[in-house]
Amino acid sequence: MNKVLAEAFPEATKDVFNNDPMKVKFGNVGGVISAILPYIYVAAGLAMFVMLILGGLGLMTSSGDPGKMQAGYGKIKAGLIGFFLVFLSYAIVQLLQTVLGIEILGGGTGGWAR
Repeated sequence: MNKVLAEAFPEATKDVFNNDPMKVKFGNVGGVISAILPYIYVAAGLAMFVMLILGGLGLMTSSGDPGKMQAGYGKIKAGLIGFFLVFLSYAIVQLLQTVLGIEILGGGTGGWAR
């Protein structure tokens, strides 16, 4: 039965019979990173959203106090700068993939990001 399935789907069973358990799941370190990165981008988006909400609430509840208003603006600025840095890192990785002809994100042998 295994032989019939292997002949019908050679790509699907390529790594299944390999003896190295890490190669079956991730392939290499790049595969691990490719599997984790989508979660990091989602977490960064959620963190930015939370920082914007907290900064806005700080501004609304400051009641004119300059220190509280400065803290609210600081939270908003920190959230936007952090999200910009994560977006910039993604753009740099995409640029490196194009220029160097290597595959870092989404593809290769890595995780569910294929």
